[in-house]
Amino acid sequence: MFFDRTFILLIPAIVISFWAQAKVSSTFEKYSRVRSRSGYTGADVARMILDASGLRDIPIEIIPGKLTDHYDPANRVMRLSPEVFHGDSVSSIGVAAHESGHAIQHKLHYVPLQIRNSIVPVVNFSSSASWIIFFVGIIFSIPILAKVGVILFAAVVVFQLITLPVEFNASSRAVEILESRSILMGDEVKGARKVLSAAAMTYVAAALMAILNLIRLIVISRRD
Repeated sequence: MFFDRTFILLIPAIVISFWAQAKVSSTFEKYSRVRSRSGYTGADVARMILDASGLRDIPIEIIPGKLTDHYDPANRVMRLSPEVFHGDSVSSIGVAAHESGHAIQHKLHYVPLQIRNSIVPVVNFSSSASWIIFFVGIIFSIPILAKVGVILFAAVVVFQLITLPVEFNASSRAVEILESRSILMGDEVKGARKVLSAAAMTYVAAALMAILNLIRLIVISRRD
């Protein structure tokens, strides 16, 4: 099967993805056992950062799950998982500060974030439609459809690449704020940085997977 032979292209990304997920889980768990000296919870820290940034109108809600934390720019809402919301660990505080970093990006009209938000509707369509259109083009020998599928999937790659500076910037903002405001101190800051660095690797892995999948589609489409 020609689809199976190209799967080998994805092996590096698959390996890195498994490693990244294991790394973020183990690092988060390690520093979730380290309570901060300040005693602040993730919700406390998020509220402090948002208020200090002139974002008092942004509510902080609890969302079910583990590591489901995110800032919703469309509704201007911060959502934290129960462990982060209530937790006073280095991990909880680091994640809460990171999500607050996204809210600050939104307020400052951080260009990569604006670009990412603007293409979300396109990517939501492309991520599913691209494969269907591509495979229909291949199966029924309609080159133009296969090409359209490749182009649509390229939008997914662009989204993943733009996500990288957005995530890295939010993490750097978070660490800087935590350290400058003495919310975390000494080794606690190093721990938070490790948690956020591990989380960032999952986005690197996702970008690599998208790139290799795009290469895979191109290779398949060019076969006689």
